[in-house]
Amino acid sequence: MDAVELKAMRQTMEDSDRMPATDSNYGDLGSAIVDSKDVRFYSRDNPVFTIDGDDIKNQDMEQNFPNKRVSDDKNRDKGYLGKMTHNAHVLYSENNDCIWSGIYIFLLVLYFGYFGYAMYWEFGDEGSVRLMVCTVIAVLFIAYRLIMKSFGGLFKFRWLQNSSPKSDRTFHSIHIAVAISLTVAILIYVIVTIAVHTPRNLISLGGMVMFVLVFFVTSAHPSQVKVRPVFWGLAIQFIFALIILRWEFGYKAFLWLGARVSEFLSYSDEGAKFLFGRDTFEHHFFAFKLLPVVVYFSTAISILYYVGVMQFIISNIARVMAKLLGTSAAESLNAAGNIFIGQSESPLMIRPFLEKMTKSELHAVLTGGFATIAGSVMAAYIQINVPANHLLSASVMSAPAALAMSKLSYPETEEIVAAADEDVYSMEKGEERNIIEAAAKGASLSVKLVANMAANLIAFISLLGFVNATLKWFGERAGVMDPPLSFQLICSYVFWPLAFMLGVDYDDCGKVGELIGVKTFINEFVAYTDLSVYINNVKNITWYEGLGNGTDLTFWGADSNNLTGEWEIIDGDVYLRDLNVTLERGIMSDRSIVISTYALCGFSNIASIGVMLGALGSMAPSRKSDLAKIVVRAMIAGNVACFMTACIADGIVVMSCDVQVSRNSSKAQTFNLQGSGVEKTKLMMNNPEGIRKVSRRETRLHNRGWN
Repeated sequence: MDAVELKAMRQTMEDSDRMPATDSNYGDLGSAIVDSKDVRFYSRDNPVFTIDGDDIKNQDMEQNFPNKRVSDDKNRDKGYLGKMTHNAHVLYSENNDCIWSGIYIFLLVLYFGYFGYAMYWEFGDEGSVRLMVCTVIAVLFIAYRLIMKSFGGLFKFRWLQNSSPKSDRTFHSIHIAVAISLTVAILIYVIVTIAVHTPRNLISLGGMVMFVLVFFVTSAHPSQVKVRPVFWGLAIQFIFALIILRWEFGYKAFLWLGARVSEFLSYSDEGAKFLFGRDTFEHHFFAFKLLPVVVYFSTAISILYYVGVMQFIISNIARVMAKLLGTSAAESLNAAGNIFIGQSESPLMIRPFLEKMTKSELHAVLTGGFATIAGSVMAAYIQINVPANHLLSASVMSAPAALAMSKLSYPETEEIVAAADEDVYSMEKGEERNIIEAAAKGASLSVKLVANMAANLIAFISLLGFVNATLKWFGERAGVMDPPLSFQLICSYVFWPLAFMLGVDYDDCGKVGELIGVKTFINEFVAYTDLSVYINNVKNITWYEGLGNGTDLTFWGADSNNLTGEWEIIDGDVYLRDLNVTLERGIMSDRSIVISTYALCGFSNIASIGVMLGALGSMAPSRKSDLAKIVVRAMIAGNVACFMTACIADGIVVMSCDVQVSRNSSKAQTFNLQGSGVEKTKLMMNNPEGIRKVSRRETRLHNRGWN
């Protein structure tokens, strides 16, 4: 068949849009001389014309398929507008990356123009500092992502990757030298700064030593305990505490960060006002004020996952902890994730590796979940006035502590089935197609958490009411009526020694012991709610002491010109003389409030045991029996990790708030509380019902307490 016949056949093909029958004999194609510009082969129509794609490419032939041909025919039918649309689509497809890069650069130039003008317009106030800090962080993050995307192989942190035996020996020698130097530095710091100036703080440091010794003696395998993870876990805790609580810049930075988080969370009120009523939504504080915060924060976390911020932060924290503590990549990644997400969500990042993890690794995963709280739950605690800066630092400090106490309680005795570190640390983005879908998914995922929180509060507070009523009845039968026998009263005595070893003020040990008992046997939400009562009472008293500075007290029936600012402790409650008001439950010192904030910051309670077994059991069904054997030990280790954080927080901090006591009667004490930092000329009532004028002989103020 010559070229003329082939051209005729091509014309017939274009007219009929079909190829000749496959059984036709057209001779040897390889011997034919064909003009490649005039002939098109449609290999899917006829096997005779099947040519390898590489051969077509080498012969400068255009490989066309029927679907493209049909598309071309349709475009011809659409006329001039259709051709323009098609050409624009082809142009966009071929230059997609360049177009979007140009858009991003244009937006970036616009933003930096705005940033420069804003800095020129006004610099030095909080708003300008916030804009500068956020801009610097965003630029560093974008630069890091671009560099790693283009030159990732050249800029990886080699010391965080698997290395050669020679480099391992070098790192081991450096590690030992740094550990010894750090130990000496810590001892000198404790002696010079704490033992000399604030010997009272040595009690909490002694509590740390006690926890370590008890855990070593009761360890599952005492002879197999490795010093490295225990030492570095506690050392990282100590370093974080120095930066966050002792260093003035670090303390102010976390104080500022806590204020910004509180400000960010306050915008959840807008959605709550729209849904539940602008003037009435706070009347049902927990349902309409607190739970919407969880939905809002969950949405924000989902957006951060979509843009890759969370993956960047968690994976790099995990790399550092794994290298310093010598823990596996999987358990380190889970511990880092627990700083931000919940006890059942963090193991999802290591789900493919759970089946092959050792018992020690599973114990570390469980302990990490028990020793920390989710970011969304932390947001709820901030809304009930628990100090935001201390909650943030507690979440960070408890992560390495969880690994340390886990490896002390259940050390590694098996051979770890090592997975490639990059396989563990590579946390891919979700399947969301845009940021709107990511936000919607975050809101949807929070529904289960909100329902779980509401159900648990109803269940456990109701159960606590029944238990207290039963105990009160038994106590009355034996003459125990003042105070009545209750679950909290029992916990205040059982956990009194523990509270004292944490460094709590002697007069507050019973109250903190009660909070620890409630947290362990009920849940941390109820315990933090009880703690908020003491926090609010301190704020209310601070406001009360500042009365007379132009405050209208007509509603209270008090004379603004004849105020004493005196208050009394009567039967554990605070009585404000000038206003004839009683604040139930009394107060705690600032020191005790801070220690309690750290000690309660974890999911380590009996109810969470079921949550962890259900979550991990569904991810690794073959390990259910192993999880059941170690979960109680892990829950105790998680609790102690929180206590270790509280001990360090108290041990290195010199509290600036002193309580001066002067006795003025046999039944009451008058205090002047200093240093709470609350504006005294404003009415700082943070309880849902507010403060009311009541008679001491009638109903007392119920300031969000469980009776």
